[in-house]
Amino acid sequence: MRKSFQEVIVSILPMTVLIVILTLVFAPLETNDMITFLVGAGIMMIGMAFFLFGAEYSMLRVGELVGEYMIKRRNLAIMLSLGFAIGIGITIAEPSVQVLAQQVRDISDGAITKFLLIGVVSVGTGIFLAFALLRVVFKVSYYKLMMVGYLAVLVASFFTPAEFMPVAFDAGGVTTGPVTVPFILALASGLTSMIHKGKGEDDSFGMVGISSLGPILAVMLLGVIFQ
Repeated sequence: MRKSFQEVIVSILPMTVLIVILTLVFAPLETNDMITFLVGAGIMMIGMAFFLFGAEYSMLRVGELVGEYMIKRRNLAIMLSLGFAIGIGITIAEPSVQVLAQQVRDISDGAITKFLLIGVVSVGTGIFLAFALLRVVFKVSYYKLMMVGYLAVLVASFFTPAEFMPVAFDAGGVTTGPVTVPFILALASGLTSMIHKGKGEDDSFGMVGISSLGPILAVMLLGVIFQ
């Protein structure tokens, strides 16, 4: 727990101090507003510390166990199914995905519902997380896979309405949040440690990057359908 608090303080405290200094110099706040900001910053630090502590002793361990289970079963269909299901589950649980879906619904006046956007983004993440697992198993080059993925994004951009482009790339960004990233990394760690007997850390590199391509392409496809 102490380590979690130290990490949070190192990350958030300098930013908080900088904001306070800038506020005092350029835009002085009322005393009550400043107190509210400082209290909020303190609560955020405590909350993030507890979250990191919980993630380390729950999500990370569960991800490792699931990765180990996939290899022990030695069944490619089970691995892909679990990867797809996990991608959907952790994306739905990601708070930033919920926020993006709410904003898109408001901007589109309800034409794109929260359920629709979250469903599209989560399915895209699930599919590409399965691809990422395949890359580890078959030792496909990460750079080649990413090149093909972004080439597909480039081609899809010519057919996607301009209104959907920022939403698509935002969708790729919000799926790299505090819920999805730790779980995917833990899953990759458990998978590669079983394949290479603890010496395959490099093979887990890029799992998050590959997974985040899915939402981008999925939202682009949604834009083509809505066009």
